[in-house]
Amino acid sequence: MKAPIVTVPIHKVADGKMAPAQDWVAAEEPLQIRLSGRDLAITMRTPGHDRELAAGFLFSEGILRSPNQIASINPDERGAIEVKLAQGVDIDTAARNFYVTSSCGVCGKASIEALHAAGCASLSAALAYIDPATVLSLPAKLHLGQRIFEHTGGLHAAGLFGADGELLELREDVGRHNAVDKLVGAAFLGNRLPLSECILMLSGRVSFELVQKAVMAGIPVIAAVGAPSSLAVETALRFGMTLVGFLRDGRFNIYAGQARLER
Repeated sequence: MKAPIVTVPIHKVADGKMAPAQDWVAAEEPLQIRLSGRDLAITMRTPGHDRELAAGFLFSEGILRSPNQIASINPDERGAIEVKLAQGVDIDTAARNFYVTSSCGVCGKASIEALHAAGCASLSAALAYIDPATVLSLPAKLHLGQRIFEHTGGLHAAGLFGADGELLELREDVGRHNAVDKLVGAAFLGNRLPLSECILMLSGRVSFELVQKAVMAGIPVIAAVGAPSSLAVETALRFGMTLVGFLRDGRFNIYAGQARLER
């Protein structure tokens, strides 16, 4: 497996002087996702957890619904990963539509209506209350878990937390959507979906695409260091998600689902 961190020669300027040095940077390379011999998508990602990334992407796009549909997931040395379907499993309408309409890699194509069409209902009320103090504790815990960011400062992180604030799993990547796909893919392959009692913590801003992936995975709460987009807020409201933004410096904004943070 290729390393997620590489060294590059640099020139460092300090105190008015320039000197040659070496620095660590996050690796970024293309990954071609292939489904049963056909090219499906290309994403720029940080190497590592590629099987989870491919599985999470296919689930989040509504192409696969169960890990039992997968016979194997095998990476090759040319930067591709081949997902082979189990015997008797056909590529469904969602996959065929993706082949026809996708011309922009992994950019978000779905709409709120498309999420309803994919069978997404309002999110579970199993996680009925979250202590605001628990929410405030998440950024520091996420940061402590970011091993690669600690060396490079150049990666996004997505962390899955329990309602008590315990960090359950964390993934890093140059792409915010990839980090979430890796988390969702791990749960998908482990038959742990839906994640109806979990909180998704993000190191950056919240786009529609990230809310879409959380809805597909049944995650009822997203908390983020950055701001949400208007469509992210609209989607969260439509599906009963709690959406928290600007979570830093001991404060946060609630854009949807404030009832989960009230007694």
